[in-house]
Amino acid sequence: MSGSSVEVAVRCEAIIGEGPTWDAATSTLLWVDILGSEVHRFAPGRGSDAVLATPQHVGAVKPRTRGGLVLNLRDGVALVDRDGSRTWLVYWARDGLRGNDAAVDPAGRLWAGTMRYDEKPGGWLAVVEGDGAARVVLDEVSVSNGIAWSPDETLMYYVDSPTRRIDVLDYERVGGAATGRRPLVEVTDTAGVPDGICVDADGCVWVALHGGGAVRRYTPDGRLDREIAVPVPQPTACCFGGPDLADLYVTSARDGLSEDGLAGAPLSGSLLVLPGAGAGLPSTVFAG
Repeated sequence: MSGSSVEVAVRCEAIIGEGPTWDAATSTLLWVDILGSEVHRFAPGRGSDAVLATPQHVGAVKPRTRGGLVLNLRDGVALVDRDGSRTWLVYWARDGLRGNDAAVDPAGRLWAGTMRYDEKPGGWLAVVEGDGAARVVLDEVSVSNGIAWSPDETLMYYVDSPTRRIDVLDYERVGGAATGRRPLVEVTDTAGVPDGICVDADGCVWVALHGGGAVRRYTPDGRLDREIAVPVPQPTACCFGGPDLADLYVTSARDGLSEDGLAGAPLSGSLLVLPGAGAGLPSTVFAG
């Protein structure tokens, strides 16, 4: 299928690079190294990548309306203020469990996923309001990953990676209900499994194929529209960024790769970018 140039935005050795999010207020890209316990802020205009160490494994980072960051940490959701101070918004620590991917919905709520370290069922997907009120939407999840919404705000997409599916749910902005979960795409024609996702201005779903060395674009009716190979076997997530939201950023992982595998894919763990890959949607900021 049609290709696109792939460039290295940040060459690094993230163990599990994940969760890229374009922060329009600062024209920077936020992303994390989950097992490295790091939050990264990449500034394309300066070519710099600032790193904030976190006290626990960090599954996701998002900007806040009040400034600072919201983090999906091992033991719950935390707020980081501009001065660096940190407070728990939701604390739900469980042995053997950590936070994973998260996303902010059109109304400013955080949808935060968790997973067991052994990747067995037992995680959940919860929605967290700006005041810390939280409720579980999906339970007995294995590897809670991609979360995104359609441009008209009526659909929510969700990935539990071992199912090999991108699911779709009916979404209500008022109240934040997500119901009627059903498969949109069954990704069974590749060695990779669906991981992080984003939705573009056409309503198409982009997905990183962990173990598949590619990102794909599916139309709103679930048809495979485009596949782009990337020089890493474990791309983990993708999002649009840049001044006109046309550049597709892709995080990657090196966790679990053998020495030979790393030798053959030395960019594993780096942040990649596909300039001019499409037309993205503005990201929503957490209302907390």
